[in-house]
Amino acid sequence: MFHRSERLLLRPVWPEDWQAVYGGIADEDVVRNLARAPWPYSPQDARDFVARTADPKFPKFLITLARSAQVVGCIGIDATEEHATAVELGYWVARSHWGQGIATEAGRAAIEVARVLGHRQVIASHFLDNPASGRVLEKIGFSPTGRIVARHSCGRGEEAMTVEYALDLISVERRETVMLQVAHSQVSAA
Repeated sequence: MFHRSERLLLRPVWPEDWQAVYGGIADEDVVRNLARAPWPYSPQDARDFVARTADPKFPKFLITLARSAQVVGCIGIDATEEHATAVELGYWVARSHWGQGIATEAGRAAIEVARVLGHRQVIASHFLDNPASGRVLEKIGFSPTGRIVARHSCGRGEEAMTVEYALDLISVERRETVMLQVAHSQVSAA
């Protein structure tokens, strides 16, 4: 599955992408904000990541710049054990591309994919010492759940506190439908 946004192309991860993945994620400041990636991150870790079998219902994408096809990060939708009806959004962006709105744009695109795939709710979290990720989540429509919980970080080698967020895709879809109906009725009345 592919998805195009204004500046980005989200595309599947292929085995030959291991060097591009390694080049973006083998940075302690990137990995420490992730739950599952180990530190230090090795070339073999990248090879293992790109070799994983893809599940069409839970896609993982490389975030690439549409104009150059340069890999700048990764984003994915995963099943969760704790929430039977929700999927989890996770992402990373290479440090050289921080502060450019890439995570926000890729996040919006991934949410569109989740909606098309029929997922009803998406959850996400960020470590307390990474508030920039919380700002990204809020920009793409997530709301804090009010829960702060410990989560293991392979990159940190220990548990760290996270802030949990949720996005109910059904209520967002209903809200968009109501807004379209109101706009249509205003145009019809004019």
